[in-house]
Amino acid sequence: MVKINPYRPGAGLKPMYLAGREDEIEEVTHIFDALSMQIPTQSIIYSGLRGVGKTVLINELYTIAETKGIFCRHIEIEEKQDFIAQIATCAQIFLREVSVKERVKRLITKSLDAIKSLVVSFDPNDSTFSLSVQEQELYKSNSLTQSLTDVFTNIGAVALEAETPVCFFIDEIQYMRSHELGSLIAALHRSNQMGYPLMVIGAGLPKIYKMLSEEKSYSERLFMYKEIGSLSHYQSIEAIVYPVERFNVTYTDGALNKIVDITKGYPYFIQQFCQVIYNNTNGNVIDENDVENSISDFFDVLDKGFFKVRYERCSDTDKKFIFAMVDCDELPCTISNIANNMHKKVKSISPTRAQLINKGIIYAVRHSELDFTVPEFDGFIKRQPEYIER
Repeated sequence: MVKINPYRPGAGLKPMYLAGREDEIEEVTHIFDALSMQIPTQSIIYSGLRGVGKTVLINELYTIAETKGIFCRHIEIEEKQDFIAQIATCAQIFLREVSVKERVKRLITKSLDAIKSLVVSFDPNDSTFSLSVQEQELYKSNSLTQSLTDVFTNIGAVALEAETPVCFFIDEIQYMRSHELGSLIAALHRSNQMGYPLMVIGAGLPKIYKMLSEEKSYSERLFMYKEIGSLSHYQSIEAIVYPVERFNVTYTDGALNKIVDITKGYPYFIQQFCQVIYNNTNGNVIDENDVENSISDFFDVLDKGFFKVRYERCSDTDKKFIFAMVDCDELPCTISNIANNMHKKVKSISPTRAQLINKGIIYAVRHSELDFTVPEFDGFIKRQPEYIER
């Protein structure tokens, strides 16, 4: 007989019970109501470490937006994938969906021309538009910012006329190229100035705040910044208890407290640990001993999956930097302390620091302090033979 496990660890998988995000969901639901009433709204950026549930949250918001008649598209930025191709495709799909409305047909051609210019100029691998050499020259643009702004303002005008607001959900924003991010900010800024019902909800690692402010100083007014962190003690207990209620399974207070203590309230860790515990037990009451007996299995799963996939992206030089961070004993730690642990000057290790930030392994907490983007990554490092046997 197959045992049904109600816990769902995974990348962006919605848990059986979404705990601790009620305030965020309520706030954005009101924002969607305003957008549906043609009231321009600020866009939103969520930041947080790996495993705190950023993707789960924006997926939930996506579903809510759709129920309110808002045109939505999800874009996930990858290091090797072009943002321009994705945003152009989303804009074309929007135009197709609203083109049946008679009053917007006069605006469609202008919007398509703007998309053609964007694709022809900045996505050379795209074959969406079959254009002659003369036509390609006609649509050629030298400015990504202007081309993307033309797309946003034109589809914004269509959205206003069609009474169909637009919301682009952009995940992993930290992987956007600098010039693309700057152009996105400028395009969104101009469409907001024009009063068009178009917004962006983005999510990424903590470094995105600095990225946005470095691109455009006015980005602080353009976006609402929201930090997504670990769950409170009470919220963590909700995430543990509610999924098993339908199976008539309960946890003792000691078991609950131990799970929260070990996972530190990180949503992914809660799902993964509880999945392991549930698989390892057969009774209707899970106690502290059941939790204790599953700890080694839990860390084994994390080490082989969640942690290892990130560790393997690191070069030998990266690992030496990471080991020096762990040697600081307390995180976040300053780059000067890391340099001291490596017996090197700060200037000589700065390129490795930048490389690890770009890989999404570490992030700058403050001006000179660094921490890992993955919770409990330092504990994983301490368990590695490479670290122990130095």
